[in-house]
Amino acid sequence: MRRLLPITLIGLVFVFIVHSGTAQTKDSLLDKKTFSEMKLRNIGPAFMSGRIADIAIHPEYPNIWYVGVGSGGVWKTTNAGVTWESIFDEQPVYSIGCVTVDPNNPHTIWAGSGENVGGRHVGFGDGVYRSDDDGKTWKNMGLKESRHISKIIVHPEKPEIIYVASQGPLWSEGGQRGFYKSTDGGITWKRTLGDDKWMGVTDIVIDSRNPERVYAATWQRHRTIAAYMGGGPKSGLYRSEDGGETWKELKKGLPSGPKGKIGLAISPQKPDVLYAAIELNRREGAVYKTVNRGEKWSKQSDAVSGGTGPHYYQELYACPHKFDRLYLMDVRTQVSDNGGKDFRRLEESHKHSDNHALAFRAEDPDYLLMGTDGGLYESFDLAENWRFVHNLPVTQFYKIAVDDSKPFYNIYGGTQDNSTEMGPSRTDKRSGIINSDWEIVLFADGHQPATEPGNPDIAYAQWQQGNLMRLDRKAGEKTFIEVTI
Repeated sequence: MRRLLPITLIGLVFVFIVHSGTAQTKDSLLDKKTFSEMKLRNIGPAFMSGRIADIAIHPEYPNIWYVGVGSGGVWKTTNAGVTWESIFDEQPVYSIGCVTVDPNNPHTIWAGSGENVGGRHVGFGDGVYRSDDDGKTWKNMGLKESRHISKIIVHPEKPEIIYVASQGPLWSEGGQRGFYKSTDGGITWKRTLGDDKWMGVTDIVIDSRNPERVYAATWQRHRTIAAYMGGGPKSGLYRSEDGGETWKELKKGLPSGPKGKIGLAISPQKPDVLYAAIELNRREGAVYKTVNRGEKWSKQSDAVSGGTGPHYYQELYACPHKFDRLYLMDVRTQVSDNGGKDFRRLEESHKHSDNHALAFRAEDPDYLLMGTDGGLYESFDLAENWRFVHNLPVTQFYKIAVDDSKPFYNIYGGTQDNSTEMGPSRTDKRSGIINSDWEIVLFADGHQPATEPGNPDIAYAQWQQGNLMRLDRKAGEKTFIEVTI
């Protein structure tokens, strides 16, 4: 018999037809040749977009952006988001932790695969990638057992020198975790900080006056099905004066004991000044500041990222336009104008929450480009107003279902932080399937939807912590289903 099988691919929904039957064997017709002429077609959605891991703006042409997606590869725009091209589709992994433009040659792009957060839903990668033709083609440059790359820095004077922060595997010990350095453009790598078990590196920054001066934040963490260990005694701060060859641990003024995820920032105006957002005692934490290159730190405030926990945020950015202005990524971004002593919430009306990445423009002090769980947002007035980039189709779908509507069936999908969504498999409109054809049928995070055979008006959807709803789309009713044992 023939059945319709919807699948997800790097955060988008695609549809094609297969024949049911036994598993593929050596002589089976269910091979690549059989389906070589069946082309996947993108049906969206983009009206809520998806989780952004990192943003890199071209140093010479500010309308060119490279965007790393937690569950959707690398995307490129040459016109500030008017149109997009997915440039990582041919690679064997889809999860991105960071993306970097070589400051010596902006035609060279680096991407670190594997998300840089500690959630249960993160994707893993297989190392570091390099493109020498503006993202058209990519080559895996190694560190395949790193699983989660959080930062790549190219030496601003010697492009053959690359610094990499590898968090290492989340669900197991070992792997390639720590600070890695290459002196031959990524052909070979040497680890100089970290260990073979649990000690990885989650953030690195360099001194703009002296790129051999490198700072690193280490992180011990481990997740199992039943529990999450978010920190350890080897989480801390380090400084190197020789390009990462040797390290000095920075302790004076910092709290003792186990630490969790640490976000680092260095002042663009006064590079002797650094800031660190440090997770302490699980969901507690504090922001620290040093004015002498880490020799002594002082506590500024008790600010820490919240929500599902600091492991999901904690990236710290120092504004290139104003000294002591900090942005701490969080469910709602925290902003300080006095070096971390006081924080206020960034204005985020009509904007998705859960912020992970921030980029600035050198020539515009009022410009912000922010990556969230719901896609990209752009502001030209320091967050007074936001423009949503509504054509980046990278929603992370967990599981999907189809109904038997006619003439075209609908697809339901439970998504990460973007509700349960429903949209058509095809349309007879000249414009094709557009954002307005999709709709939210249930709030919050979705998971596994289901439909009632023979009655496309009835569907079932979930949100986190096992809550279940029956949806009557015709009547507009939502009925909570209580499960009793």
